[in-house]
Parts: sequence; C-alpha cells; structure tokens
Amino acid sequence: MTESDQPLHHIVHPQEAPLEGSPLLIMLHGYGINEQDLIGLAPHLDSRFLCVGVRAPHELDFGGYAWFHIEVTPQGIVLDYEQAQVSSDRLLEMVEVLRAQYAASSVYLLGFSQGAIMALRLALQYPQRYAGVVAQSGVCAEEMLPEGEPEGLSALPVLMTHGRWDQVIPVAQARASNELLQPLPLQFTYKEYDMGHEINQECLEDVRHWLQERLGPA
Repeated sequence: MTESDQPLHHIVHPQEAPLEGSPLLIMLHGYGINEQDLIGLAPHLDSRFLCVGVRAPHELDFGGYAWFHIEVTPQGIVLDYEQAQVSSDRLLEMVEVLRAQYAASSVYLLGFSQGAIMALRLALQYPQRYAGVVAQSGVCAEEMLPEGEPEGLSALPVLMTHGRWDQVIPVAQARASNELLQPLPLQFTYKEYDMGHEINQECLEDVRHWLQERLGPA
C-alpha cells in the first residue's frame, strides 16, 4: 500500500465510544500544524458533536503537515490547486469512511487557514454531503468554484470568519472571497473580527452559536 492509498490519520473527541447517529464535525488544521490543533476547540462546542481532527497528508521538512504547498507573495498566498485537488479526493474518501463508521446523522466541516480552503473546496464540490461549513481565516478562489450548480448548493450553510489584522492571509483576500461567494445560492455568512491569524473568544462564540443553530434543539 502506497502512502497515497493509506487513510488519513485522525483523532476523535470524545475518546469514549460515541452514540451512533451523532453529528460529525471534521476539523481541518492549517499549514505546518497537525490533527491536534483544532481538537482543542471541541470542549467549547456543542457536546452532541463527535469531533474528528484529521492530519493533512504532506509532511513538511520543518515539522507539521500541509494539505498542499503554498507560496507567500506581497499580494497574499498562492495555492497549488492541483495538489489541493489530490488532497481533497483523499479527504473526501476519509470523510465517507468516518460517516459510515460512526453512522453519522450529518457531517459538518470546520477548517482553519489552509484547512478552511480544503473545507470550502470539498463542500462546494459536493454540497449535498455536508450539513454546514465553517471556514476560518481562509480564502476562496475562482478555481475552487463549482461548475454549474451542484445538487444541494442552495441548502449549504457556510460561515466564513476572518481577522482584520491577519498577517498571514490579508483581510483583503477574505473580502475578495466574500464577493466571490455572495452570488452563489448558498446560505452564506461572512464575519470579521479585531484579531490576527487566530480564533479569538468572540469568533469562537459565534462559531459555537452558529453550529448550535444548525443542529437545532437538543
């Protein structure tokens, strides 16, 4: 079995066996981090979620992992879309394995930075498979937009958050992403915060409430 054939490594919160039919929250970390990064948010989110932190497939020389290579320019980041598509295909397969393994009632995607790009890419390609997407401190580019209007696109809720002082992905890129996504028939919400490339308390609270609204009453 080659590396590309192996399932992506992941961790689960809570670690005890979840009830069948729980909603899954797939957590996708940013560049140079690992599957542990976002799982720390799990205790602050709705306890009905089974949270799964997934490790990106590309190990970096300086440590950590990436979904695809990037180039940082004065205008912002430039993405390797071909490599992102390969990672997206592997992630799609992994999510479906997890969906079946835990008999999930629904699947949500939450990504930060590069993970947000992956979450948006996957959901825009296959909107009928996901109950909602949280894209934090990421971007969307024209290359990520779906051809035509995939089934379920108008029913897909998307929350995009970004820091006004983001030093890694300039807020101008997030605002351009907002303009790109607004015309699509999504249930789309865009929010900015007085923060850098991070998730502050206000942002976390908004994400928690947004996800709770999607799940409905306990």
